[in-house]
Amino acid sequence: MRHVRFLLFALACATSAHAADAEALLTDARAAEAKLDSRRALELYLAADKAKPNDPAIIQKIARQYYDLIVDLTNDDDRRRHAQTALDYSLRAVELDPKNAENILSLAVCHGKLGVYSDTRTKIKYSRLVKEEAERALALKPDYAWAHHVLGRWNYEVATLGVATRLVVRVIYGGLPDASTTEAVKQLSLAIQLEPTELAHQLELGFALAADGQNEKARAQFEKGLAFPSREKHDESAKQRARAALAKL
Repeated sequence: MRHVRFLLFALACATSAHAADAEALLTDARAAEAKLDSRRALELYLAADKAKPNDPAIIQKIARQYYDLIVDLTNDDDRRRHAQTALDYSLRAVELDPKNAENILSLAVCHGKLGVYSDTRTKIKYSRLVKEEAERALALKPDYAWAHHVLGRWNYEVATLGVATRLVVRVIYGGLPDASTTEAVKQLSLAIQLEPTELAHQLELGFALAADGQNEKARAQFEKGLAFPSREKHDESAKQRARAALAKL
């Protein structure tokens, strides 16, 4: 009995030590993430995952770092691999916590990115999933600004497909769900109402307005968004897209 008590005590101490290690790693990981050092943050979150396995919040953070690192890569094969790895971790997070809206939306974001590097059939499949997953996230959390953001972007991108592309998609691949630039403007306006200081929402509304033919409003929206400071990993790339679009208006 004494040996059993000792083993239980040792196990409790080891568990407590692992938990302390995980918390220290998470503190450092969050600090690295705040500095936009995704590579260091990834190393720390991976270590935290070993210290505290099967924690969906940690796994979701790992997925986020793999996705964020895509911005730093220059090779499409590497970008595809990182997007796939991000999706794999996101799927794990959803399996562990299926009612978490952030986990669900992460699937949409990863499928959207993977679609960029896929053949046409896979692009269509992933595009459908992006809409479904964004809507699932909103069903779980109606005031989730980023879910409105993703759904808004999906709407204007699908709505502005060329006539020939739409025909091919419908005849060969069974088409895509209905989309409209009006809905895109609505969804992105909602995202801004919920998070008015988020640069990405501001700029993406500019794209939606341009797609909807509201060029003057789009120009003003781009200029407003470009005046925001860059704080997140993808802000500078978003600004590059916006500047290119603004120059064409």
